[in-house]
Amino acid sequence: MGITINERNRLGEGDRTARWASRVLQYSVDAEAWVIAVVFAVLFRYDFVADRVNWLSVGILSILAMLLQAVVGWAFALYRGRHRHGAFHEAQTLLGTVVVVATLLFGVNFYLLSAAGLPRSTALVALPVAFVLMGGSRYLQRIVSERRVRPLNSAERVLIYGAGQTGDYLVKRMLTDPGSPYRPVGLVDDDSDKRHLRLSNIPVLGSGLDLTSVAEKTGATALVLCVARADADVVREVSDRADRAGLRLMVMPLLSEILEEGMGLADLRDVAIEDIIGRRPVDTHVESIAGYVAGKRVLVTGAGGSIGSELCRQLTKFSPSELIMLDRDETGLHGVQLSIVGHGLLDSDEVVLADIRDAQALQRIFDERKPEVVFHAAALKHLPMLEQYPSEAWKTNVLGTLNVLKVAGSVGVETFVNISTDKAANPVSVLGRSKRLAEKLTAWAAWSTDKPYLSVRFGNVIGSRGSMLPTFIAQIEAGGPVTVTHPDVTRYFMTIPEACQLVIQAGAIGRAGEVLILDMGEPVRILDIAQRMIATSGKKIDISFTGLREGEKLHEDLIGTSESDERPFHASISHTSVPTLDPADLDRHKWQESIASTRNLQPPQILHTLADIQK
Repeated sequence: MGITINERNRLGEGDRTARWASRVLQYSVDAEAWVIAVVFAVLFRYDFVADRVNWLSVGILSILAMLLQAVVGWAFALYRGRHRHGAFHEAQTLLGTVVVVATLLFGVNFYLLSAAGLPRSTALVALPVAFVLMGGSRYLQRIVSERRVRPLNSAERVLIYGAGQTGDYLVKRMLTDPGSPYRPVGLVDDDSDKRHLRLSNIPVLGSGLDLTSVAEKTGATALVLCVARADADVVREVSDRADRAGLRLMVMPLLSEILEEGMGLADLRDVAIEDIIGRRPVDTHVESIAGYVAGKRVLVTGAGGSIGSELCRQLTKFSPSELIMLDRDETGLHGVQLSIVGHGLLDSDEVVLADIRDAQALQRIFDERKPEVVFHAAALKHLPMLEQYPSEAWKTNVLGTLNVLKVAGSVGVETFVNISTDKAANPVSVLGRSKRLAEKLTAWAAWSTDKPYLSVRFGNVIGSRGSMLPTFIAQIEAGGPVTVTHPDVTRYFMTIPEACQLVIQAGAIGRAGEVLILDMGEPVRILDIAQRMIATSGKKIDISFTGLREGEKLHEDLIGTSESDERPFHASISHTSVPTLDPADLDRHKWQESIASTRNLQPPQILHTLADIQK
């Protein structure tokens, strides 16, 4: 049963009454502090001989001090709930109030009461005494209130790795939340200068090298990493130490997430493989330049996929006048509509069921909806599958892209972003070759329309459908073995949000016909990831090497051998160009023949042959 408006009002009035009662009580304590301070100052001046004191003057000065404390304290908002009890800023306000009151008392005493035998130094001596008494009362209140909200003894005992500002913030959050599932029992920091530091009375008990002994001494079962901008090397090192100490490693959300959504202690999460391999999203400042989306009709193909759905969610932040989500997968459309609109009824015009292979259907949709910005994410992407069925890559990745480009040009689409792959650089696979042709066709469309039609290349996207990490997780859960193609194979990685930020930004900074590539750091060895995930699982899982598949490279390229690497706008985003390909020159049979011929060549010969073809 819900609470009625009258009941809610009564509850609100009760809260207000309690707050006012608390403030009146605090003022009463402060007023009493002035009385004690004035009496002490006078007795101190007369060597604590009470017979020498003019008590009438003392009474007058005490009453005046109480009145001034009320007036000045109200003026400084000391009794209006501006500060939390015992906080540093309240201490500053309290000191200012006491100084002003003491100054006024000194003036009154100097000109009016000194003749009556009241020492002129009374207000000056009373000032520090009053401040200590008032501050002490507040500190005691804070101690009592914090004890009331401390987490229960049943909360999980955790260690905090990092005694900096982030660690201090987290300790305070844990200690002031009675419902906290975690209770800090110690801090660990590698800075020797923090050896004896305490944060909210929680001590630094040692460095990372002492983690095992600290865990045994405190009985902790988990470790929270609170090191600002911890890179993959730090995370791996701490993860190894936590494993040896028998601790579960957790990390805090990204700062951007904390600022945007706030943080609860439930947001602490177990360390993920993204942290281990170092793919922390690169800040491309997309918010500052995504204005070309605002107020525009935006269409996303492949909207139900991993990239397309996240792209749609990010685009909604920039207030397009209309977001049209197109896909042939009705289940994918249901999921993305549910995540954005809040329902998956599939009965509204923001979701469109269509296949990019169907040129007539696309033309009808574009004629009716007239999109102004198009993000083309629809594609077949699984390399081994396309090696078996290259004609499907031709129909979707090549002809399907051409269909979207043509209808976009016919209705005057202003900005077109084609999502490509790093396999299009020096391509040796059917997937890479089909996406390379899509890049060339996009460059042709840019030339023919004289508009910013461009492409964006990704590395492996962490967590996308069918990608390596979900596959490894499923194999580990099934008891193994984990399959790796080759012990030395490496890949570039990026996160789904990071990839979508690059796509959106590309539409603003990319020039007609260009290909944009995000700097994804150093390539990561797949075997290292497999071993790390197995170690994290705590299971004994074998690793099986299956050998490189047809069309698969040992090491991927981001930029082709004949391509340039320019970074005119952002230090982490490379710009390169590809030659145009007129659709009239598309030849499916020649494409199939080139694929068949390269399969009989060794990798160095393949690169040489494809470099010739790219020219």
